Amino acid sequence: RAEKEGWSLGKSQGSFRANSKALAEGEGAGIAKVLYNKDTGKVVAVHIIGIHAADLIQECANAVAAGTTVKELSMMVHTHPTLCEVLDEAFKGAVGMSAH
Repeated sequence: RAEKEGWSLGKSQGSFRANSKALAEGEGAGIAKVLYNKDTGKVVAVHIIGIHAADLIQECANAVAAGTTVKELSMMVHTHPTLCEVLDEAFKGAVGMSAH
């Protein structure tokens, strides 16, 4: 889609293996991958594989529907210790920040 529409696709990833909550649950395997428009920063898709993925995707679905950018999401609070920190890592990585 990106190439067809003439924009660059960005990708950033967060890992469950470094997440305190996931490790406490014995579920360190998994990723959250954010795909975004590099030109506008808008989130276009998110893939989540891991514990409670069905719960975590809601924030991402809202972001896509609202046209939220990875920069905006990177500045939002993702509490510790929660699984949503995996998304925080991906959002921050997209704008060159570190979650840790």
